[in-house]
Amino acid sequence: MNLNNIHQVYFVGIGGIGMSALARYFQSLGKTVSGYDKTPTDLTDELNASGIEICFDEAVDYIPSIFKQNSSGCLIVITPAVPKNHAQLNFFIAHDFQIKKRAEVLGMITQNTFCYAVAGTHGKTTTSAILGHILYENQTEMTAFLGGIVENYQSNLIGTGTRVSVVEADEFDRSFLHLQPNVACITSMDADHLDIYGDAMAIEASFKEFADKITNKQNLFVPIGIPLEGTTLGINQSADYQINEVKIIEGSYIFNLQTPSEKIENIQFSLPGHHNLMNALTAFAMAYSQGVSSEIIVNALASFRGIKRRFSYQIKNEKRVYIDDYAHHPTEINAVHQAVRELYPNKKVLAIFQPHLFSRTKDFADAFATSLSQFDKVLLLDIYPARELPLEGINANWLLSKISLQNKSWVSKESLLKEIETTDYEVVVTMGAGDIGAMVPQIKNLLNQKTKAL
Repeated sequence: MNLNNIHQVYFVGIGGIGMSALARYFQSLGKTVSGYDKTPTDLTDELNASGIEICFDEAVDYIPSIFKQNSSGCLIVITPAVPKNHAQLNFFIAHDFQIKKRAEVLGMITQNTFCYAVAGTHGKTTTSAILGHILYENQTEMTAFLGGIVENYQSNLIGTGTRVSVVEADEFDRSFLHLQPNVACITSMDADHLDIYGDAMAIEASFKEFADKITNKQNLFVPIGIPLEGTTLGINQSADYQINEVKIIEGSYIFNLQTPSEKIENIQFSLPGHHNLMNALTAFAMAYSQGVSSEIIVNALASFRGIKRRFSYQIKNEKRVYIDDYAHHPTEINAVHQAVRELYPNKKVLAIFQPHLFSRTKDFADAFATSLSQFDKVLLLDIYPARELPLEGINANWLLSKISLQNKSWVSKESLLKEIETTDYEVVVTMGAGDIGAMVPQIKNLLNQKTKAL
């Protein structure tokens, strides 16, 4: 398929974070863009405001007529989450429209660009966003397609250039095997998506297949400890690119960085947590290896403001700290905990967690229990099902019983605000990849009111 011959693009599931980035991209190229999603969100509101028409009823009548008239010049983009009985999807199938998964479309775009691909079970969005910011500051003719809203741009799309692309190489459904990367990294290979893969060995095999797409192993970047050949990365470890002499000054990291050819001192980076230091190091190495100057990279790291729902400060003052994070895997919860304890070592921390997927909760229950038990108090919400049906015996109270912490309780979403009102923790963290993000403004407002009353 030649995308130059496509004039209309219709997205079934346009409100997804990855889908909306593609919608914005095609709109920037002058294509007519529209789509369907199940419910309105802030993202769909933003797309609507930009001139993209969105319907929230799957009936075929709601598809704009221009998208029904030209099947050869119209591309239909879908996500794996769209059910097979979806009315609009079946209309497009019956009328021989060109239908592609989001990952396939991303693959077609990257075929015609110099592609930086960021893979890994954790850290993809942040690393991709930092790298996109660096290249944008370098005035590279590029587009970065991101799985989160970057604070610097208030968007999940950076740039609209067609020469270079930055993409998240998503392991879910083996989507990243559609990509054609020139430079890549693998941030981590922890077990996840076992509903798709079955076991950790199958995940590692898939990452190995992705890594084999990079024939010049100098262009594959991996942390020390990942069993793949490539350029190595480490913090206080001997590696091709390494960070050392890390200090925290006024809430920011200050560190030195050794490349294969030079030592750079007193780099500033404000995202908390050692996992974010590794994300910054990875983006640094990928850009530096392709000729971006250390001065431009250092300035970009200092000006990068982070991503919404990735250790996102909602309140930060002497009396109260409220942080919201997308963490939905035990490794990510551990990373949040490490960052919070490093920054606020003498303060008690309330963690509010909404598990995501019945299968993930079942597969990692003991690890979830261990990671959550590190906080001072835990409030556990019901499991967010997303694309799944319930599994017998797998629920929030079952997970709660495994948490060794005494100060713990299950709460419904309806009673969460009342429960928060009765607690008085100086540091509050909300975590999860479900709809807990929609409650953040209410929680923030409540905590602000409580803080004013102190």
